[in-house]
Amino acid sequence: MGGWRSKVIFLLIVYFAGFATAVYCLAPVPEGRSGRAAEKGFVRSVFKSDEFAQSFNVEMHKCLDLAKDAAQRTGDLIKQKLDERHANS
Repeated sequence: MGGWRSKVIFLLIVYFAGFATAVYCLAPVPEGRSGRAAEKGFVRSVFKSDEFAQSFNVEMHKCLDLAKDAAQRTGDLIKQKLDERHANS
């Protein structure tokens, strides 16, 4: 196996490849390019992901509210059944 030097060099290559990818994705699209290239650009995907995150957040809160309501009703039912048992004992 390689020594620590080869591992450091490998990690630097991976790090700079990731950095170069980030710069490429965040670079603005030239003015002359319009149409499909602009529609499929990084900025548009960020906006779509923001919309998705907001819609997911709203739906998740609805789900949590339903779960809280179901837990409350289940707790009330269990308490009622336990009270009935204690009353019959």
